[in-house]
Amino acid sequence: MSSISAKHILIKEDHEAQDIIKKLDEGSSFEDMAEKFSLCPSGKEGGDLGDFGRGRMVPAFEEAAFALELDEVSKPVRTQFGYHLIKRYK
Repeated sequence: MSSISAKHILIKEDHEAQDIIKKLDEGSSFEDMAEKFSLCPSGKEGGDLGDFGRGRMVPAFEEAAFALELDEVSKPVRTQFGYHLIKRYK
């Protein structure tokens, strides 16, 4: 697999990620949660990062994103930017 498509929600603290996971489990949409809570400019587009291949993202993010099944949401992934919840969509 040379590239995937993913969305993410970037937050500062793990407890914030846990709160968002709870809301997702209760039926909130990933895109709405990205628009409301993500610190990344991509939040305005529902967290959409589009297509990317290996070597384009920081290693921890890339490893988690490429390990996801379609429509699966990751556990919180810590990088130098904060905590990410990642959803693979293609």
